Amino acid sequence: MSLEYEGLEVVVSGGTGALGSAVVGRLLEAGATCHIPCFDPAEAAAFRFADNPRVHLELPVDLTEESAVEELYRGLPDLWASIHCAGGFDMSNFESTRLTAYQRMMSMNATTAFLCCREAVKKMPARSQDPPGGRLVNVASRPALEPRAGSGMVAYTMSKAAVAALTVALGEELAARQIWVNAIAPSIIDTPANRSAMPDADYTTWPKVEAIAETVAFLASPRNQSTRSSVVATFGRG
Repeated sequence: MSLEYEGLEVVVSGGTGALGSAVVGRLLEAGATCHIPCFDPAEAAAFRFADNPRVHLELPVDLTEESAVEELYRGLPDLWASIHCAGGFDMSNFESTRLTAYQRMMSMNATTAFLCCREAVKKMPARSQDPPGGRLVNVASRPALEPRAGSGMVAYTMSKAAVAALTVALGEELAARQIWVNAIAPSIIDTPANRSAMPDADYTTWPKVEAIAETVAFLASPRNQSTRSSVVATFGRG
């Protein structure tokens, strides 16, 4: 499907990670120019799309720091979309979960999404040209939709539930400006890291990064003319 990204500027936070890389690859295929904030210079240097002329790696950027996110977006051109794949994971028994672990999950997942959404909106001025508006896409998780699935990872589940709530509330606030806000909610994604962490799992049922990236790319595209304020389940067969 043609997603009509030619000439459009898009931010992808977490763009050098497993899911983020797949999203960037799909956007480049569709004609987008991608701006990718990165904290680790070594990770940026190893990024498989680093040499693409339509990829702009911005570093170092700590997305949990308000001033750093403000500076990042202030230096960018007007945006069509901002996609937020940056985040973290923690799994621990509730009684042994320290406040620092809870704060880390909220910072890495909820705070980064909040700051990136806020600053991205400032770079989406009223567009007289076609397409109008803009797109924001966040990454929630299956436990955010089904909290019982968050047993053993309460801090993580709370942080992703905050991302889901941000998405729906902000989507309503921005609807009149034709800025659609959506999120995806993956189950366990088929990545090398997850296979290594769960060697006995049946990973054939896990959704693939390429399939999830296709959903993200559609939600962020001008082709998406109706889906907003939604948290879209991307569970695959898992």
